[in-house]
Amino acid sequence: MEDCYAGLVRAAGHAAGAGRFVLGGKSAGGGLAAALALLTRDRGGPVPIGRLLLSPMPDDRGTTFSSHRMAGLDTWDRTSHATAWHAVPGDRYGTAGVPPHAAPARATDLSRLPPACVEAGSAETSRDEAVAYADGIWRAGGEAERQVWPGIFHGFGTLAPRAALGQDDREARSRWPRRIVAR
Repeated sequence: MEDCYAGLVRAAGHAAGAGRFVLGGKSAGGGLAAALALLTRDRGGPVPIGRLLLSPMPDDRGTTFSSHRMAGLDTWDRTSHATAWHAVPGDRYGTAGVPPHAAPARATDLSRLPPACVEAGSAETSRDEAVAYADGIWRAGGEAERQVWPGIFHGFGTLAPRAALGQDDREARSRWPRRIVAR
């Protein structure tokens, strides 16, 4: 996270139109983008105008219905999910010692964050944690657009880029940043 923050501060300080950027990421990168927004808020760093969180992984605990339902089935299943999460907090994985700047779903304060677009597939391991994260944003008085694509699994757009739902997904994720930037 410190590397992400340092890169963001450097990029924001050297970019034309600084202050007009959207944080975004897919899968673990979506979790990193959500955590980076928390970190920049908490440190008073560069403020993004939005967050595009694609199939994000905001929660390390693996306690949701979808995280159990997709065990052994998804291209990114429960085992893959746990392995990736174990790499982030190490021995603290799944314990109360994991900070929100590592697993943003653990944050107790999701207020004062930029608008977010949170998308997931209905058939992916992190679906419920992505939905819960969007709900947490709303409960904190924030703005979130949430999209859950029917039947889509983790990495669907890469594996089936010409499928109709994949095309709908790409169009939706292109429209959202344009709306945010146009504000």
